[in-house]
Order: sequence, then structure tokens, then C-alpha cells
Amino acid sequence: MLSWLFSEPLEVGTEAPDFELADERGQLVKLSDLRGRNVVLVFYPGDDTMVCRQQLCEFRDRWAEAQARETSVFGVNPQSPQSHAAFRTNRALPFPLLVDRGRKVTGLYRANGPIVKRTVYLIGKSGKIRFARRGKPAPEEVLAAAE
Repeated sequence: MLSWLFSEPLEVGTEAPDFELADERGQLVKLSDLRGRNVVLVFYPGDDTMVCRQQLCEFRDRWAEAQARETSVFGVNPQSPQSHAAFRTNRALPFPLLVDRGRKVTGLYRANGPIVKRTVYLIGKSGKIRFARRGKPAPEEVLAAAE
């Protein structure tokens, strides 16, 4: 019953589960369509809350490094497209925020609990997980795992 409490992120080296989610503008994002690019997924509990804001703004501030490493970044949580759009606009985030209603993808990536567990993944160009950690790792550490 409390297995969510003790769950670990997916293991580095495993194939990343494919998914399809809409971003705040309704544009569909499918992981398998991003093969050949590195992909960062930042699962976070809430739009515009203090730590979430800091975490996503740190990725915004390292956007040039992400682009240089051929890396797409996505924030993921179950909040509405309207909430995501306001957060993205207010914080000038250069990357989409994905709407995971029902937390299906959050579950696939072992980031589920009473609230979304703050979890960051970097998926390599090959589709394998190259970085997986709970909490708020530094973007430089995450991006260093890029292929």
C-alpha cells in the first residue's frame, strides 16, 4: 500500500517508457518522435510553487547549454493547460510544460505519490535513461549525462 513512498526512479541504462502528452498549447509530444535528441523530463508537484519555480528557472537559465547538447526539456505535472501556460509565460520558460492528467506518465516514471515526486530524468538520443534522480539536481549535472 505504501510502495509509492519507497519507490526509486527508473534505473539508468533502461529503455525510457514511451508516452504521448499534450503541452500547455495542446501540441502533442511523443517521446519516440524525439529519438536522436536528448530529453530532460522534470516531474514536479506544482506550477509556480517556490522550489518548482527555482528548479524550472534553473533549466531556463541554462537553456543555451541544453541547446548546445541537443537536449529538449519538458516540465511534467497533472495541472491544467491554463495553469501551465500562465506559469510558463510568467517565468519566461523556453520549454513546454506537459499536462499529465491522471498521472499516467508520472506513474510510468515512478514519480507518483500523494503529490508528484520531484524527479528528473535525462533520456539519451538512443532512448535509454542516462540520468535519474529525485529532488532538485543541478541542471549542469543533469546535462552532463547527455549523449
